[in-house]
Amino acid sequence: MWSKIISYIPSWSTLFQAGLALIIPLGIYYINTSIYSFVGSKGAQSKHSSDRPLSDEQNEGHADQQHAPSSKITGNFDSDLKSIQEAIGENSDVHFREFMIKKFHARSVLVFIEGMQDEKLMSKQVLEILMFRDQQDQQEQPESISNSFIKESLMPLTQISEVTSMEELYEFILLGHTALLIEGMKEALLVGSPNGAIRSVNEPTSEALLRGPRIGFTEVLSENTSMLRRQGLNKSLEMKKFQVGSRIKKDLVVAYIKDIVNPDLLEEVNRRISKIDMDFLAESGYVEQLIEDNYLSPFQQVHNTERPDRVINALLEGRIAILLDGTPFALIVPVTFSMLLQSPEDYYERWIPGSLLRLLRFFGAFIALMGPALYISFISFHPGLIPTKLVISIIQTRQGVPFPSVIEVMILEISIEILREAGIRLPKPIGPAMGIVGGLVIGDAAVNAGIVSPFLVIVVAVTAISSFSIPTYSAGITLRLLRFVGMLFAAILGMLGTILFFLLICIHLTKLKSFGVPYVTPFSPMRLSDLKDLYIRAPISLMKRRPVMMKTQQKRRRP
Repeated sequence: MWSKIISYIPSWSTLFQAGLALIIPLGIYYINTSIYSFVGSKGAQSKHSSDRPLSDEQNEGHADQQHAPSSKITGNFDSDLKSIQEAIGENSDVHFREFMIKKFHARSVLVFIEGMQDEKLMSKQVLEILMFRDQQDQQEQPESISNSFIKESLMPLTQISEVTSMEELYEFILLGHTALLIEGMKEALLVGSPNGAIRSVNEPTSEALLRGPRIGFTEVLSENTSMLRRQGLNKSLEMKKFQVGSRIKKDLVVAYIKDIVNPDLLEEVNRRISKIDMDFLAESGYVEQLIEDNYLSPFQQVHNTERPDRVINALLEGRIAILLDGTPFALIVPVTFSMLLQSPEDYYERWIPGSLLRLLRFFGAFIALMGPALYISFISFHPGLIPTKLVISIIQTRQGVPFPSVIEVMILEISIEILREAGIRLPKPIGPAMGIVGGLVIGDAAVNAGIVSPFLVIVVAVTAISSFSIPTYSAGITLRLLRFVGMLFAAILGMLGTILFFLLICIHLTKLKSFGVPYVTPFSPMRLSDLKDLYIRAPISLMKRRPVMMKTQQKRRRP
């Protein structure tokens, strides 16, 4: 009897695998909880220290910094010019063009940054008019020059503003504005607007389409906002400007459609942007990392795009776009996982081919994430699940391979990732050729040397090609990273580890949110009306409602 009972007891290896299957998720849960509690305690301490009253000396210094009286422009030409030269004149790109307004016998100076203004326009619309106005127009003029006379009667410029504070004048000059200082006037004029050299509008390089607009954002914020306006007339399209960066300031625009967007979502976006505190935001990726919900998650919670048409379509769904000066990538919030696998071309083609392409992308994303892990599970732990003829063929190709399956998969996968990264960093004429030739040479050499099996080369190649089908580059990076984690799970626990890894990913995605919107909606929570734009892209005539998850003010697309 005892022998029969003992026969039902699992082996030590099975008990070990079961123990790991229990310990690993619990360990991940407690580590995640500990990190969050540690970060939260640090944030509470910093908030407590910031709320603590300052000492007398600190309070005096803070008051001096915040409430120090700003120096005003006096109207004394020599004194004001000397102040500007002492403050910013040491910069080699700051130029001073002094001249005389003959009609009024007033000395003047133009202060500008080299390369930040259209010098021909300034020469024609400012210098030429002020220096030779009395020779060109003999009509009655006032005896003394004034700002109102310059703005209303002299300069045919669309943008002219006044500045009375020296500190503001320094700031505007360094931001690229041209300042006009005239003897006897206690205000400086800012004429024109910064207009440095910019690149032309080109097709987006990160989101290529066969059918669709061939236009992408540039690095100039005003150009990008005008591209959104040019998509079509919409009186409800609003853009709110922020200044971000504590040391080097840049303009940031939040774009939305007023009568569609959820007011709570808009308030949350504005709140997070207003809390950004950094010296300098070089690219929209900084903004993305500072406003996302969970920075410990490998999945992106803010979508980035170079396409104005994609931004407009997102705004019409009730989403919000964030555009930063100096980068061609706009941000879209909130984002869902299915949105990362959708392409604008799905809507430009008819619904049947568009749905087929979308299904292929979802399948490709699954292969890119789980392909190597499934290979390790079947080859190392469950070869009996493979058809007999196929497993015999695989065994024959693995004859002489000195490494276990996980090691040979790691060798090839790391090689492919290095080749892919090298192909991106190399010059464009060399990169693609190097990637193709390098992959062929390394794969063939590895097979001939007996380091890897030919069947594995096929698996890795299919996995790499599947990852290329993902429209969003950042989402592809996430799946490439998690692919290695899945391989480790499969190497330790076999098919049980592969399933456990997939379940952990699903649990994490279910808990993840982007600006309050569940990341895997319309699955969790279930939104039946939103399923028509998930795997299958329904005909446009049937897509009459906006996504329920966005809680928009106008529910119907065609009210």
